[in-house]
Amino acid sequence: MAKRVYKFEEGNANMRDILGGKGANLAEMTNLGMPIPQGFTITSEACTDYYESGKQISEEIQKQIFEALNWLEGVNNKKFGDTQDPLLVSVRSGSRASMPGMMDTILNLGLNDIAVEGFAQKTGNPRFAYDSYRRFIQMFSDVVMEVPKSYFEKIIDELKEEKGVQYDVDLTVDDLKLLVNKFKEIYKNAMNGQEFPQDPKVQLMEAVKAVFRSWDNPRAIVYRRMNDIPSDWGTAVNIQTMVFGNKGTTSGTGVAFTRNPSTGEKGIYGEYLINAQGEDVVAGVRTPQPISQLEKDLPESYQQFLEIAMKLENHYRDMQDMEFTIEEGKLYFLQTRNGKRTAPAALQIACDLVDEGKITEEEAVLRIEAKSLDQLLHPTFDPDALKEGEIIGEALPASPGAAAGKVYFTADDAKAAGVGGKGERVILVRLETSPEDIEGMHASQGILTVRGGMTSHAAVVARGMGTCCISGCGEIKIDEEAKVFELSGHVFHEGDYVSLDGTTGKIYKGDIKTVKASVSGNFERIMEWADKFRKLKVRTNADTAVDTLNAVQLGAEGIGLCRTEHMFFEADRIPKIRKMILSNTVEQREKALNELIPFQKADFKAMYKALQDRPMTVRYLDPPLHEFLPTDEEDIEQLAKDMGITVEQVKAKCDELHEFNPMMGHRGCRLAVTYPEIARMQTRAVIEAAIEVKEEDGYDIVPEIMIPLVGEVKELKFVKDIVIETAEQVKQEKGSDIKYYVGTMIEIPRAALTADMVAQEADFFSFGTNDLTQMTFGFSRDDAGKFLESYYNTKILESDPFAKLDQTGVGQLVEMAAKKGRETNAEIKLGVCGEHGGDPASVEFFHKIGLNYVSCSPFRVPIARLAAAQAAIVHK
Repeated sequence: MAKRVYKFEEGNANMRDILGGKGANLAEMTNLGMPIPQGFTITSEACTDYYESGKQISEEIQKQIFEALNWLEGVNNKKFGDTQDPLLVSVRSGSRASMPGMMDTILNLGLNDIAVEGFAQKTGNPRFAYDSYRRFIQMFSDVVMEVPKSYFEKIIDELKEEKGVQYDVDLTVDDLKLLVNKFKEIYKNAMNGQEFPQDPKVQLMEAVKAVFRSWDNPRAIVYRRMNDIPSDWGTAVNIQTMVFGNKGTTSGTGVAFTRNPSTGEKGIYGEYLINAQGEDVVAGVRTPQPISQLEKDLPESYQQFLEIAMKLENHYRDMQDMEFTIEEGKLYFLQTRNGKRTAPAALQIACDLVDEGKITEEEAVLRIEAKSLDQLLHPTFDPDALKEGEIIGEALPASPGAAAGKVYFTADDAKAAGVGGKGERVILVRLETSPEDIEGMHASQGILTVRGGMTSHAAVVARGMGTCCISGCGEIKIDEEAKVFELSGHVFHEGDYVSLDGTTGKIYKGDIKTVKASVSGNFERIMEWADKFRKLKVRTNADTAVDTLNAVQLGAEGIGLCRTEHMFFEADRIPKIRKMILSNTVEQREKALNELIPFQKADFKAMYKALQDRPMTVRYLDPPLHEFLPTDEEDIEQLAKDMGITVEQVKAKCDELHEFNPMMGHRGCRLAVTYPEIARMQTRAVIEAAIEVKEEDGYDIVPEIMIPLVGEVKELKFVKDIVIETAEQVKQEKGSDIKYYVGTMIEIPRAALTADMVAQEADFFSFGTNDLTQMTFGFSRDDAGKFLESYYNTKILESDPFAKLDQTGVGQLVEMAAKKGRETNAEIKLGVCGEHGGDPASVEFFHKIGLNYVSCSPFRVPIARLAAAQAAIVHK
């Protein structure tokens, strides 16, 4: 069988795909001669084998694991399972993509009832030995056997209260022995009478399986979906010799960065705990000390740490996130990785590394995660409103930005109330967050925790999401079950408002107004580099002059989709469109439509002026007519009065226009085929607006008129003939020689399949990937949410096809249509106007198949610009 286990000394940084990020970096650090507790990595291929074998580890892989274990025993001169001086190991996950906190870790593996006594005698530190054993029982029970850790925490909290102590480190050796016995009893009860496993080899194999299983736990699945990580990658497992930071006051553990992950400022940034194990820092069980304190406590270890940290940054040419342990004055590095950072920090670090001569401009562009730019557009507090705000607390500024919203105490409640639920602004308040809270965190505007430091789970995940977070506010008294917390004498119940400043760490009472962020400096510098490298143009989807101006300021090079129907819903226009719909003759419809021309033309003129010479693609009326009709009784009565007809007649018309499947009904180009006067009105408005703006402002405008929902070339030709006839008439009236283009939106599979014929009549294609996805999958975008979660859980789908393009199916249609269109019309312009135009993975695909531009919502324009540059660099 192929090799599935590698000693650290056998790997290197280039083996990330099979060793995972952690394993590859441990191998690289070993090769660099750094103080690494030795170990070995079980490859991600073994994880794939595990799932393909019905969640079993083959005998051959087990054999390779135990051969590596024998080697590790020799390295450490200790025996695994020895009762006097046992070799203890940690078992950690390690995907090729960093997934902090999403998968599982087990520490102190190899202890049992007999070995712990020998371990206590050998180390001369019984308290340390029993502390290690109770930790192992708790972690093994939780991670491997899924016994809720809350069972154990309750026992610890009760014992600390009984003993009158605040922290775990204040418990005596006898207290810890008592905990061990109680923890084993919890395990036995939860496992139906089964005793805690005493055979270290059984412990090891069960732990390895648990790490493999954790690749598919719910929080990991959600994280992968949010970060475009394929499920077939699997995770590697790292088996590493344990070193102990909980041996007393000359021991400790910490997490540190070579630059500030929130701001990007150069210099060591992190925190550590004396007499603790690593999980204590990241889990936020105790609020740690800043790394600068280490210089005072253990100056020699601190100096050695600084030297190695800088060596690692120089080697990897990027900001490093490092875990370390000091065991009785001896320093060990447990891992290093390119650190997670906020978008502002990523920009600062990339620009600084270019200035320091460590990376090129191209590398700097590749270093920025395109999706993270969304963070730069997050709100800050309105300065005037902030002056009136009442500060009620202050803690660690874990993730920048400002957030105000209603307090919720559980991830489920936050998810139901926030983004994707009721749409409320939510502040999630927790004693401490855990990986299971990820969906509630994702739905929240801000996160506030009682425990935890700058590298706690809440801090790391919030920074990755760009969500405002304040952690470690120990002054808060919280009762999560009663859904209430108290701070500085103020009591907050579920639904009360608080405001958080994640940049300063200040907590405010009430709902403070926020304002949009402005972008400049490093952002502009990175965007200039991106624009230099990218080939794809980036436009925006906009229907108002305000949105157009916002998009232009963010770098949009035109409008790829102007939805004209959005212009008809304003209060002074909706009655006129309703009159048109209720008209029984062409003359009546034309009269009503003529009243709309000034409004439509004024909107187009305002947008053309905002665009200056940039192009705009105008999509003609698309939705079914019933969407414009009233449903409220009072509105129906008013419409009947305005039209001089009865309420019954209005209701009869509404019933007549009702559609069983509006997605496939009387809409798009079908409206113009039935009512050509609609296309004539819109053409007049577009062409007159362009001519008048050219005369008034001198902008050289070439209107792009898009006919939606074409599935048959004859449909396009029919409507195009109406457009040309009207446009030429307007040009003659105005004495203008203005040019214009007529194209179509490819959003029906038949249009993609017959694109060579459609291109005979089209000056351009704009792929409407939202509707094309609906039509291809047969999913309604409005209803898919009812079942997509089940599709993720069963791995039928890995991501939302409406958010990330299905390149296999829908993408094949786009690629085929682009190729066929160009074969017929070499000059045809090809773009995308669905929301996929702002998704980095989709943008890369559009670059690869050679489209001319993508179009997306205004605030995703910077993301598309950067993603297009990254695609061009990677695929050049």
